Amino acid sequence: MLETGPETVVIKVKRLPGTEDLPWPSYQTSGAVGMDLLAAVTAPVTLAPGERCLVPTGIALALPPGYEAQIRPRSGLALGHGVTLLNAPGTVDWDYRGEIKLILVNLGTESFVFGRGRRVAQMVIQRVVRAELVQVDELDDTRRQAGGFGHTGS
Repeated sequence: MLETGPETVVIKVKRLPGTEDLPWPSYQTSGAVGMDLLAAVTAPVTLAPGERCLVPTGIALALPPGYEAQIRPRSGLALGHGVTLLNAPGTVDWDYRGEIKLILVNLGTESFVFGRGRRVAQMVIQRVVRAELVQVDELDDTRRQAGGFGHTGS
């Protein structure tokens, strides 16, 4: 079977003033789905256990209509330090033009220190559809019905 790569979409990105020294968001491997986002902080930040902070990335996007950017945690930070995104995944709507900022939270047991240029999240570009909700009195039956929250075993 011939392996094909993903579709490519052009995204306009604005680098904000004062971030010219930071590397551009990029995919770390040829098979990576998410581009790493970097902390555009001006000084090292210490995030104590249980604390959260808003981290600038120094970039703004112009997504085409019908696309979103999902902002997701980096697995290495989550496993190694207990650091993740509080609103994961975060969504950047196609009509938002402000700076992408990340809500980092330290769920670990030790303080986490990060500085300028640290890879702190990843961004996945996704095509989206809009739903039209229609009110009905009954829903179609399925084998599962309302089973959830471990109904297939733990």
